[in-house]
Amino acid sequence: MTATTRVSRPLVLAGGALLLLALALVALMLVRPSAAPATTASASAPAETSADVGFARDMAVHHQQAVEMSFIVRDRTTDVAVRRLAFDIINTQANQRGMMLGWLEMWGRAKSSPGPPMEWMGHTVTPRGDGALMPGMATDAELDALRAAKGKDAEVRFLRLMTAHHLAGADMAQAAATAAGTAEIRNLASGMVLGQRSETALMADMLKERGATA
Repeated sequence: MTATTRVSRPLVLAGGALLLLALALVALMLVRPSAAPATTASASAPAETSADVGFARDMAVHHQQAVEMSFIVRDRTTDVAVRRLAFDIINTQANQRGMMLGWLEMWGRAKSSPGPPMEWMGHTVTPRGDGALMPGMATDAELDALRAAKGKDAEVRFLRLMTAHHLAGADMAQAAATAAGTAEIRNLASGMVLGQRSETALMADMLKERGATA
């Protein structure tokens, strides 16, 4: 091995290290400008006071309770039809809730608002302190009664609570389908109206089969 070979190897290694460092710095410069805080709204995001943002926030809360009630009744009855309906509501509304929260995140909007619910609809709701934050939502006492019920009693309680929940939810969704500025919210809300009204009719039949009404 010659002296030239022994000297050139460290120089090659040093040159390679410098090249890697330079590439890393370039990559860092390319990544950093695109990074923005999640709370920073993009220029194309719906306004804070828009129907899009207000509906996504309020309906996410509304849906969460529907999912909760469905889980409750699922464990308190063996009736196949009621359990199937509960399963459908859990999957549909949990998925829709995830979509709405995802859009809020993408828009750089907070997932909750310090203001009262439903301001985006032109009127506000003052929570009564009983757990029912918006029209159609069950109270804490009604949820406790559902948890304590079993069999047919649990089925009827669930169907009545969910009927009221769906009717109010469909009204909210109809308002969003008309007032929202984004196609995402308009399309989702329109689908909710059809889906919840269809399930409301189904629940009316299920209540009748159990000798009850909404």
